[in-house]
Amino acid sequence: MNDTPADEPLIVCARCGKTAPELPVTWTCSVENGTRQYFCEDCARANIRAIEGRLDSSWW
Repeated sequence: MNDTPADEPLIVCARCGKTAPELPVTWTCSVENGTRQYFCEDCARANIRAIEGRLDSSWW
């Protein structure tokens, strides 16, 4: 059951598609080609070296 109203946007992980009703503090944000992308904790942990190296997610 989803408690989020239909008109309220969900935050979506750009890597795996996991959603959250609001931005969790454990998620990572990246701006790539002028677009803000969010990555869930699992995806961020799995790719932390690439993130710290500032590689675009297309390289992961």
